[in-house]
Amino acid sequence: MTRARTEERRADILRAALEVIAERGYRGATLGAVAERAGLTQQGLLHYFPSKEALLVAVLEERDQWDTGGRSDGRRGWRLDLLDSLVEYNAMRPGIVQTFSALLGESVTESHPAREFFTRRYTQVRGEMAEVLRAEFGDRLPGGLTPEQAAPLLTAVLDGLQYQWLLDPEAVDMAAAFRDFLTLLRAGGAGAAGA
Repeated sequence: MTRARTEERRADILRAALEVIAERGYRGATLGAVAERAGLTQQGLLHYFPSKEALLVAVLEERDQWDTGGRSDGRRGWRLDLLDSLVEYNAMRPGIVQTFSALLGESVTESHPAREFFTRRYTQVRGEMAEVLRAEFGDRLPGGLTPEQAAPLLTAVLDGLQYQWLLDPEAVDMAAAFRDFLTLLRAGGAGAAGA
């Protein structure tokens, strides 16, 4: 099989895995269900991914590749205004957001195979958010926090909005809510009226 064909088949499997995990969660997703969705036997799927855990990590890494634009260093190179674009982009791909959110929620248990991935990922994301905030505000935000203090809060808003939107997309406009948060951030917590 050619390298291009192998990569194409891996991409098909990852798409199928995303769909199955979004529908059933990681624990409910079976290799057999993913293989069937991808048009393979389970044995055929194991040729590409030797275990369910290997498939899970590949799914998570693929999702991050989409968000980083395929940068080999995994860094996103975000600016605060580009985060707004990411939120809008995520609103157009609910299946991916649902899969990520389900896996994130499940990963907080000690034995979950994605726990190490998410722990490492959040360390990196908090660092990147601190860089984004430092580039925008310098060493202190308008409210007095350092970029390192505000980075976990920014990260929490991004992920928290995703959960709220997934639960009630009619009531939560993720992109608008994030823009409101940016207004608060830029105004030092005083809000638009106090700016």
